[in-house]
Amino acid sequence: MITAITHEIVKHHLAPMGEYIYGFANLTGLLDNKFNGYSYGISIARKLDDKIIDGIKDAPTLEYFHHYDEINKQLQAISEQIATDLNQAGIGALAIMPTIPISSTEFDEYLPTLRYEISHKMVATRAGLGWIGKTDLFISTNFGARLRLTSILINKEIKSELKPIDKSKCGKCTICVEKCPAQAATGQLWDIDTDRDVFFDAFKCREKCSEFGRTLLKIDKRICGICVAVCPIGQS
Repeated sequence: MITAITHEIVKHHLAPMGEYIYGFANLTGLLDNKFNGYSYGISIARKLDDKIIDGIKDAPTLEYFHHYDEINKQLQAISEQIATDLNQAGIGALAIMPTIPISSTEFDEYLPTLRYEISHKMVATRAGLGWIGKTDLFISTNFGARLRLTSILINKEIKSELKPIDKSKCGKCTICVEKCPAQAATGQLWDIDTDRDVFFDAFKCREKCSEFGRTLLKIDKRICGICVAVCPIGQS
């Protein structure tokens, strides 16, 4: 019953459906104690525009930055609407923003590790939507790396039709590793027992993204997208 209601509410807000994928995840034991009671989650992925992504060659474009920002805003609105409808249906729900705004205090906690309290990629792998690539991108079978994620935590058990994905499916492909302008990836494959820092240096990535924003696009933002564009999975 809970699963059917949740499917109905989620689908109501995802239009056109061909631009989205979503799944349900069992997050028991995987979240901070502050989220006690919210042991299940919904992962939603929104496809990015192929034409815009294909326009990224050796550096990001302003068109990509604006598209990235707009898709995040759309996902934020959708996740809030879904959470509101779930709460009204008696299912406790908490929307987690696709790009989480953080206070100065929270930023001080974030900066040493470059990790948020909840990983959208973790929720998505538990929902069986895809895996994490060699440059720490989330990669789905449907859209490859050309997507943005959002998550909603809920306090009721929901059944998933998909099995969680525990290992990378990137195999011997090293295109993103070779094309990364920050040289942030070691080339090692991800699995659920391998910490991000073993195969990817998020600080190198952040520094290069800052450089692109500051010197190339003349904006005080961090953006790249090269690895998104070169990943062969999901290319049109």
